[in-house]
Amino acid sequence: MTARVLDPATVAEAYREEVRADVGALAGAGRRLRVVGLLGRTDGPAATYARYARRGCRAVGIDFDLRHVGPAEVEGAIAAANVEPDTDGVFLYYPLDNPAGDRWLRELVDPRKDVEGLHSFWSRLLYENQRYLDPDRTQRAILPCTPLAILKLLQHAGMAGRPAEQSTDAVAPLEGLTACVINRSDLVGRPLAAMLANDGALVHSLDVTGSVVFEPAIGRHTHDVRESGVGRAEALAAADVVISAVPAADFTRIRGEEIKPGAICVNVAERANFDDSALDVAGVFVPRVGPLTVTMATRNLVRLAGLGLR
Repeated sequence: MTARVLDPATVAEAYREEVRADVGALAGAGRRLRVVGLLGRTDGPAATYARYARRGCRAVGIDFDLRHVGPAEVEGAIAAANVEPDTDGVFLYYPLDNPAGDRWLRELVDPRKDVEGLHSFWSRLLYENQRYLDPDRTQRAILPCTPLAILKLLQHAGMAGRPAEQSTDAVAPLEGLTACVINRSDLVGRPLAAMLANDGALVHSLDVTGSVVFEPAIGRHTHDVRESGVGRAEALAAADVVISAVPAADFTRIRGEEIKPGAICVNVAERANFDDSALDVAGVFVPRVGPLTVTMATRNLVRLAGLGLR
């Protein structure tokens, strides 16, 4: 078996067309969308991400204003963007401070302009599995753009739970599916695990501190999280989908002998988290996520513009 390689740029183009049409409709109604990006470094992954974001915004007709800021200037820059009437979205490129400082900075972004979907206003809705803002279910909640991009790629790769006629819960499309997410950060791993579990999957979540399991939201409103003794070997062997987002250079790459034959594997980190041998066993391999992350951020922007919150 040789894995089918899924190019995220190809998947992104389909969503880009959708966003481009929505942006054009808003422009026709007299509203041109604009994003402000705040960047603290001139090189490295953050600067690369900012360049991709500029390109992605311009490709769908969104104005993009990148501002270089020092650590002492970030809070003021966020406050200024929050109140600018012609700024519809704010994008932060980490690191802007230390990890604790970056978490605080996310909370300073007006959630009505949070294209990344990382403010606690949106996180609370995600972890409580509240998918809409209104009782009539017309206004969807904003989801974090990187986990959302991963979820879309998994869907395009063929991720599926039990057939509908075998499901015990009509709103659990991933019932019966087991996932392994290696990373439990607030930016990627934790929200992704919650999204998968809210759709019915059993998720083994691993990081350097150990493992927990996100139990599926079947027969209850939201997922549950509990401590787990399941280690890397057991989690990988059981997983129908494997997502790894470990930035550390000393991470031991995932080998083909560790994964379930036919598994869908997604490499999220800038560094390769999978050994070449994994492609001989996996069914589908996604080598990167970045192009779709930017597209999901622009999609979030369009949704924020349509919420009527400001």
